[in-house]
Amino acid sequence: MILDVLSNVKSINFVVLGKQDVAGDFGKKGTVTDLSLYDRKESEIIKTWVTPSGFPDKIQPLFQAINLAEYVIFYVDKLDKFTGEQILALDSLKKEKGILTHTFDVDESKLNSMIKGTVVEKYIQVEQDKLKEEMDKIEPILSEGNAEMVIDHCFDVKGVGTVILGKVTNGTLKQYDNLKLLPMASDVLIKSIQMHDDPVEESLSPARVGLAVKGVKPDDVGRGDMICDDSTAFESKTEIELEFEKNPFYKNEIAENQGCLVNIGLQVKAAKFLSIIPLKLAFEKPIVCKTGQIAAILKPESPTIRILGSGKIL
Repeated sequence: MILDVLSNVKSINFVVLGKQDVAGDFGKKGTVTDLSLYDRKESEIIKTWVTPSGFPDKIQPLFQAINLAEYVIFYVDKLDKFTGEQILALDSLKKEKGILTHTFDVDESKLNSMIKGTVVEKYIQVEQDKLKEEMDKIEPILSEGNAEMVIDHCFDVKGVGTVILGKVTNGTLKQYDNLKLLPMASDVLIKSIQMHDDPVEESLSPARVGLAVKGVKPDDVGRGDMICDDSTAFESKTEIELEFEKNPFYKNEIAENQGCLVNIGLQVKAAKFLSIIPLKLAFEKPIVCKTGQIAAILKPESPTIRILGSGKIL
């Protein structure tokens, strides 16, 4: 009976930025690494809230958390360079659906000045006490087509084997599906699926799922790897070209052969600039991507601006 009921359950994924600890008011804490996950089942919808708990120490979790979500909850509790960095990250990734609120001690006019001209300016602005009410109005976004899943965690479970956690980004995953793990191109059999700790026979995008799989070991699997069917548009590449927009606050020059990190989906991989116009990047290890995806270029070691810019993959 549980299988029948949960197969029809819909999902919504939020990223919580700014005052991250508010996520604990919305759902039950689950997996915690440099990304923290909270979830709750409300009627026929499983809601998940992810926070970049490794940020601001590291810039990478910020981009990964944003990429895991369809909707943004931006709860501003201070106006500092890290708030500015979060605004830049949201704008770089074109995250246009969100709710904005702030604590009483935040200067609203200064905040409005910071978000002017960015995607955050389009967010629904509410008082703190109206945040949950506004969040409850949000409807799931369904995505049909080829089965695709992005991986955020993987580990070995005694008696079960390799368990993969992630988000179905497109289509429907089904028990006993034979799929490909990219970029390795390994064959993967889905032995079982769980949603919200309950077994299901299938899960629809954008569900968060846990998969018990056969064919790969945890050491074979990295964050940002994709599980896809054979007709996927994703490819493994070692070079990409971008329709690049430089961050206007990054004043240094970008030069050929200069090193950087590149974020695509949940992947963050080392690369160097092959050329600047057009902007081409070469990777040390294969990256999984498809045309039209956004790639963000990062300099984590920079003491000032850590986001160089972003652009769609051509």
